[in-house]
Amino acid sequence: MKPRVSIIKCDNYETDLVESSIRRSIDLIGGIQSFIKPSSRVLVKPNLLMAKGPEFGITTHPEVVRAVIRILKEINCQVFLGDGPSVWGNQIEDVDAVYRISGIFKVCEEEGATLVKFDKRRMRKYFPLTTWLDDCDSIVNLSKFKTHEFTLLTGAIKNLFGLVSGTYKTELHKNFSDINDFSRMLVDILEEVRPSLTIVDGILALEGNGPATSGKVRKLGLVIAGQDCVAIDTIMAKIIGIQPQDVVSTKEAALRKLGVCEINSIDILGERLENVMEQSFILPSTSLARRKIPRFVINIIKKLIKYYPVPIYERCIKCFACIKICPNKCITMSKKGIVYDYKKCIACFCCQETCPEAAIKLRKSIFAKFLGL
Repeated sequence: MKPRVSIIKCDNYETDLVESSIRRSIDLIGGIQSFIKPSSRVLVKPNLLMAKGPEFGITTHPEVVRAVIRILKEINCQVFLGDGPSVWGNQIEDVDAVYRISGIFKVCEEEGATLVKFDKRRMRKYFPLTTWLDDCDSIVNLSKFKTHEFTLLTGAIKNLFGLVSGTYKTELHKNFSDINDFSRMLVDILEEVRPSLTIVDGILALEGNGPATSGKVRKLGLVIAGQDCVAIDTIMAKIIGIQPQDVVSTKEAALRKLGVCEINSIDILGERLENVMEQSFILPSTSLARRKIPRFVINIIKKLIKYYPVPIYERCIKCFACIKICPNKCITMSKKGIVYDYKKCIACFCCQETCPEAAIKLRKSIFAKFLGL
């Protein structure tokens, strides 16, 4: 059978509208009991990257979380909800603040879900994942529709990176600094976790230099649901006007037969794909996906095309977030603001991702400027 992916229009985050949209998105692909066993223990994993309110488009909206909790409780599930934000284990900011400011704490309190922290881990292959995966029968993956300067797209597969426990995320960025290696690592996590159901919050999306404060909020007005993470990321890629294979994790997961990345092999329900495609969607400045350059040429020159993070001193509040998150410890603080040791920088953009004030931008290498990239 073809994997089913539903696309539902949802114009805003009004409680009843979100709930009805998510119910329809799940019903179209078979209903909640096709994916979740009644009276089971379910881990709900949203994208809670940092302590920002839902209006910034960075985190999964609390009304999406509310709707999913209600649907699960109707079949008598015990619902646990948590994420490992980029702050976790680095003391950049309190994880409780992420839960509170994102609006998730309030929703869990109102809807009777148990909010948990990923403070205990068990090694799976070469990475530690939260032990809540052992304690629960299934996982519902609530990703956010966002661009990403390093991986191009934050979708169903990338959202699972938040299951990595503690400061080990930083180690994985350091050990897998090449995008191909990093993407293979993400697919290893997918292969280990296999979410029972994925729902994408695309009502407000993030475009440009996402996935955090450097991105731009865009009203997309969509909810996407399915079980096949590869198929979902394929649909997301097509919506923003790129090829699914441009997202390395999608390409790698499809090669391993963990899902489907051919549009004709996906059963798309609800809205027609051609009616929701956003050709003007702004991609990260690091992306070559829409450049009119033959792919074989890109494969040859991409190692010569470099992008580096640089500070915007007038925005820097000297919070030390970038220094604490940096995998290679290449950032220090001066009187003026942060200073990079570019000989050590691996261009993972963790600093920009964790900056609460969008105080870090990208600089192109001379070769990239010469090519007009």
